[in-house]
Amino acid sequence: MSAQCEVVGKQAAGAPISFFERYLTVWVFLCIIAGTVFGQIAPAMAQAVGALELAHVNIPVGVLIWIMIIPMLMKIDFGALHEVREQKAGMGITLFVNWAIKPFTMALLGWIFIRHVFAPWLPAEQLDSYIAGLILLGAAPCTAMVFVWSNLCKGNANFTLTQVALNDLVMVFAFAPIVALLLGVSSIPVPWDTLTLSVVMYIVIPLAIAQFIRARLMRRGRAVFDAALARIGPFSIMALLATLMLLFSFQGRTIIAQPAIIAMLAVPILLQTLFIAAIGYWLNRKLRVRHDVAGPSTMIGASNFFELAVAVAIVLYGFDSGAALATVVGVLIEVPVMLWLVKMVMGTRQWYERALPVSA
Repeated sequence: MSAQCEVVGKQAAGAPISFFERYLTVWVFLCIIAGTVFGQIAPAMAQAVGALELAHVNIPVGVLIWIMIIPMLMKIDFGALHEVREQKAGMGITLFVNWAIKPFTMALLGWIFIRHVFAPWLPAEQLDSYIAGLILLGAAPCTAMVFVWSNLCKGNANFTLTQVALNDLVMVFAFAPIVALLLGVSSIPVPWDTLTLSVVMYIVIPLAIAQFIRARLMRRGRAVFDAALARIGPFSIMALLATLMLLFSFQGRTIIAQPAIIAMLAVPILLQTLFIAAIGYWLNRKLRVRHDVAGPSTMIGASNFFELAVAVAIVLYGFDSGAALATVVGVLIEVPVMLWLVKMVMGTRQWYERALPVSA
């Protein structure tokens, strides 16, 4: 890796978790309350915002999603891709878990819990939509927050940077086909034109914009890039919270009528997160991958690119859909669960390294 890429990797993965990121679950809870109240006292205004669409894309949400994800996508350095060969085992586990296991186990858990275990207590007309939301979460592995998780578990910065770049490249081509396949298997209609539009709108275009801005800023120096990222970073979280308020302004009546829906949707998401983390960590240990590589390799699969999942759920099914609600529940539980997983990875380091060669 070039000297510049190495510095980029270390600084990107070395950024501490911010105040907003650390307490993201608190802000999400507040948005649930605020959005629900807004939907109750001003339902006409909420519906008017939801009606602002162009080619199946809600304009306010489209703008918010771009503000949300472009700063995160600016952290990706595709120049690091040639480093894949240096950590082939860890990278192979990342790709295998993210794309050959995670989407399918999420669909299976959704089928078990939504269609069977919890079906008597869920709105029958929303069952398909809930499962679709879970599938969207399962098919969108983490892009941005993995830098934070890697830093907290003392992960290798170069590996983190490389796996995120490779993962996003795969996502451009694999996300839509996997989602379509799993929706089809689940007997849920697949709107291919809308799904393709979602991939272009929320992966291809913002990724191209982010990389263009990154290249322009990096030509002016690393310090300029870091300063710009620090200035626009908080807008990403604010845009996420604003999107959630809009979502819950539509979902409020359903939640008030059946508050247990949130808990029931959280069960398969929580089980999925723990299972994916466990299998990723176990595979890394089995293949004797260094612990500072195993940490970020495990975290990228366990967490989700929930910004993408929320955006696509809104485009495919609408603000007031069960799919949108399911993706929001993913946001709600991710931060506390991932912080606990970081603690587990760090607490088991000695056990992990007993399986490694002495030189590791």
